[in-house]
Amino acid sequence: MLVPLMKARLYTATEDGSKEVVCHLCHHRCHIAPRHLGICGARRNDDGELVSLVYGRAVSLNPDPIEKKPLFHFLPGTHSMSTGTPGCNFTCAFCQNNDISQFLREFPGRIPMGWTKPDEIVQAALNAGCASMSFTYTEPTIFYEYAEDTGRLGLEKHLPSCFVSNGFMTPETVDAMKDWVRAINVDLKCFNADTYRKVMGGTLDGVLETLVRLHHSGIWLEITTLVVPGMNDSDDELCAIAEFIAKLDPCIPWHVSRFFPHYKMRAQVPTVLSTIQRAIQIGEEAGLKFVYCGNVLDGKYESTWCMDCGALLIRRSGFTVLDMPMLAGGACPDCGKKCPGVWSI
Repeated sequence: MLVPLMKARLYTATEDGSKEVVCHLCHHRCHIAPRHLGICGARRNDDGELVSLVYGRAVSLNPDPIEKKPLFHFLPGTHSMSTGTPGCNFTCAFCQNNDISQFLREFPGRIPMGWTKPDEIVQAALNAGCASMSFTYTEPTIFYEYAEDTGRLGLEKHLPSCFVSNGFMTPETVDAMKDWVRAINVDLKCFNADTYRKVMGGTLDGVLETLVRLHHSGIWLEITTLVVPGMNDSDDELCAIAEFIAKLDPCIPWHVSRFFPHYKMRAQVPTVLSTIQRAIQIGEEAGLKFVYCGNVLDGKYESTWCMDCGALLIRRSGFTVLDMPMLAGGACPDCGKKCPGVWSI
């Protein structure tokens, strides 16, 4: 099937006659020579014009629980039509979706067949009774044009959009997102610049800058840290992450998730439960109001409690909402305190 290439957005051409272009989607800000690809492998310079190679190349279309993103304070108990394309601007050694995120890096020039139009994703979401759409599985920044076109169509049908991201996007991208993306979960993978450079292929400063900008953009923000033994599980590092989030806003939910061996870290051991419990304690001691565990069944720290009186607002098990005593608008049923989040659209 012959699929047209979509002209990229957020790039500039150099003025030196070389036909080199500069991509402004992520903090790599790739300078791309003619006939060459960006670091993500998803964008190519075609004679001075940057094109997306993955527009329409959805590798999955699933109605997932919104809690799986994880987004716990955004339309809880609903489903979100989730999709993504091949490619990523990071090279995380522990990636859970490496078969698609690293596909373009491991098989340069090969793009999976298939073509799913934005309106088909929107219709699939409506048919499945989803309350939102999520751009996930791989890094949505690298298929921004596809996500935006789908997201804007979704808004016309009262379907808001969510990102699940590594947070390495530029200020320009955040500014372009803020009028059509309603929620985002960002992986703050560690708090060590060397680890970000060597293990993820990015920079800590770039992610922290994005988190600040996202918080001030009006997009609902939640943060996840996959706690990997020997990489980011020291008390000092977990404290640094928790204190950064608390300084930004103590009401930002922090999800601390248990690692299981995968991809290039198959020889690593899983995170022990005591480490997750310690991370939760560190988050609470830093002043965070909502700390959750991930990849662990724990009724207390999967559920949402009123930050004032401690009453149960949402009871969860895994990705399932079991009970939601919370009142309309996110109000506590006992004291009436509003819980931060997006509870209706």
